[in-house]
Amino acid sequence: MMWILWLTAVICVIYYTIIAIYSGITTSFSLFWLVTALACVLLALGFNGYEKHKDKVPLWIPVSVVTVCCTGILIFTVVEILIFTGVAARDTSNLDYVIVLGARVNENGISKSLKKRLDRAILYLDENPGTILVLSGAKGEDEPVSEAEAMQEYLIYNGIKKEQFIREERSYSTVENIAYSRVAIEEDQAKKKEYSQNKPTIKVPGAFVEVPDKPIKIGILTSDFHVFRAQQIAKKWGIPDSYGISSGSDPILFVHFCVRECVAILKDKLVGNM
Repeated sequence: MMWILWLTAVICVIYYTIIAIYSGITTSFSLFWLVTALACVLLALGFNGYEKHKDKVPLWIPVSVVTVCCTGILIFTVVEILIFTGVAARDTSNLDYVIVLGARVNENGISKSLKKRLDRAILYLDENPGTILVLSGAKGEDEPVSEAEAMQEYLIYNGIKKEQFIREERSYSTVENIAYSRVAIEEDQAKKKEYSQNKPTIKVPGAFVEVPDKPIKIGILTSDFHVFRAQQIAKKWGIPDSYGISSGSDPILFVHFCVRECVAILKDKLVGNM
């Protein structure tokens, strides 16, 4: 047991170093790996002390520690399984709208995560040209432009026409991405309906029969580890049956993103966002 804890601590420190060097920046959550390393060291020392002084340590202490650790591992495992169910195969062709969730925009351009999402969006439009993209993301304090604007520039540069997307620039979180994108879609639908009603037509008796509007089909395009949470939030915030479309993620940061996503899911569940 002790060697497993020490090995885990070393791996966490090494991975934190890799994240810091590879990404060039360290976020507050990056410290999770150092905290985990410290926790493993303390557990290893505690385990060693318990082995030497079993007769002096009350049984409830090691039992409580083991119970807490096992519970944490179990919760983490279940949540990670749920995360990967978000990328399960489902027919996503010919959707009416696809919400593209924003990601960080750097001073020198879009981040790798956002580029992967946009490349996936371009591929989707090539196969489904009738779909409208909703580019969702506001301008953060440390971002040169809004995420939606950066996405628009990238798409236009790659040959996507302005008629194929709309911008949503009020959202600062996944919850707001979904909520404001839903509003943007409703506004776009209202404009189309108004245009259709005001468009001059030549009516021929018996030439057509009006039918009820069909439900619109909405997809959510984001990184693979993020699809499950985005869909669950959408279900809570007015899009009960969304279609998840996943893009790839950075292989070096993938483990970091998955662990961070686990914490985000638990937080959103606790505060009622999903």
